[in-house]
Amino acid sequence: MRVTENTNYDSVKNSINRSKERIENLQFQSATLRKVNSPSDDPVGASKILELRTDKMNNDQCQMNSKMAETFLSNTEAAVADLTEIVGRAKEIALGQSSTSTSSESTRVAVSEEISQLFKQAISTANRKVGERYLFGGYKTQKPPVDDQGSYHGDNGQMMVEIAKDVFLAMNIPGVEVFNTQPKAAYASQNSYGDLGDPADRRNQEEILENVNIFDELQNFRIGLLTGNMEAIHSTLERFDQMHSRLVTTQAKLGSRIQGIAATGQSIERQNITNASLSSGLEDADMAQIVTDMGKEEAVFKNSLASSKRLIQPTLLDFLK
Repeated sequence: MRVTENTNYDSVKNSINRSKERIENLQFQSATLRKVNSPSDDPVGASKILELRTDKMNNDQCQMNSKMAETFLSNTEAAVADLTEIVGRAKEIALGQSSTSTSSESTRVAVSEEISQLFKQAISTANRKVGERYLFGGYKTQKPPVDDQGSYHGDNGQMMVEIAKDVFLAMNIPGVEVFNTQPKAAYASQNSYGDLGDPADRRNQEEILENVNIFDELQNFRIGLLTGNMEAIHSTLERFDQMHSRLVTTQAKLGSRIQGIAATGQSIERQNITNASLSSGLEDADMAQIVTDMGKEEAVFKNSLASSKRLIQPTLLDFLK
């Protein structure tokens, strides 16, 4: 079989071009510090790298959600702690004024002013907000949830945020669950008494479902002090106990949510570190290997140029020069 000069020429040209292409690819890897710069470099590895990058983006968004939720919950916890102190102080005053031996008209009038200030503090705390969003309004975060009379105008909405993949957490507690020992929604849903047919059982159920509101009780306590109604003052003691227990339970609930966010954040951080390590192994270039391969390819390229002189025979034009 006769090998023409064109065949030799094409063979030499293809060999030189392939060598140059490999050198350029190694130079590009050296410049980008990545061995996978396009899907064609490693289709399977590129697919896995894109998957890891997507996980990183999702984790970053979840971490942003977690920080927002943690800020909201931390401020809510501080507000509930302030309400707990207000109720505790009101209970302390009620204990002092519940006995006729330590209570007189003048002292009751004097402490009623403090109760009035506690009421205003409770209103201010109930209307606390983070940025432009009120803490205790449920879904209604753009308007104060409690008016000057202590009436609640929010709803029962709980704003759920995704703090990890398929893990959702409520970043708020509706005010109706904080200001009332028995939420009105729960009272309405349980108002049928079930199968209780005995009137006495119904009365007991009514007592269990009795709604105790912080603002109403502070106002009732103040009125009892001004009117000297000792029975009303005595009745507030048990109600303040109920409210205090409710607030302490709410604080514990908020604390557990904040702890859950922290634990989830640590888990996401570990996952990000693992994904970064896997991505680095798939994508990052081995510079020592690249330098070695470039030296080999340069030698191959020089040898290709040298051998081309022997393969390509002189033409008639070369003799005519």
